[in-house]
Amino acid sequence: MRILVGVGASDGSLRALEQTVERAVEAGDELTVAIIEDDSPDRSTDEIESRVEAALDSGTVDAEVRHVDDEPGSELVTIAESEGFDRIVLSGGTTSPMGKIKIGSIAEFVLLNSHVSVTLIR
Repeated sequence: MRILVGVGASDGSLRALEQTVERAVEAGDELTVAIIEDDSPDRSTDEIESRVEAALDSGTVDAEVRHVDDEPGSELVTIAESEGFDRIVLSGGTTSPMGKIKIGSIAEFVLLNSHVSVTLIR
């Protein structure tokens, strides 16, 4: 299976990457990592890239690493659909005080517009 995982600056995003790498090792999936570049105060793009490389090295996964920036949701959907990916994986959603899920704008765009299966990891 060809998997495209979008990774941003959040802790949830890095957890999603780690889980996806574990699954790729177990299932023999082909993995591509798309680093979502934004002006996040949480982590710099260089720090995210270092964390991605560490996760790939720990799982001994050979994966292509790309950067998406302008419209990350749209770019993820375009990459997945035009290059024949089977699934897009993203972190997504926090729980509101009322117990309802709140989804970020990138995850929402991908969920609403992708013809490729999408997995949100919380």
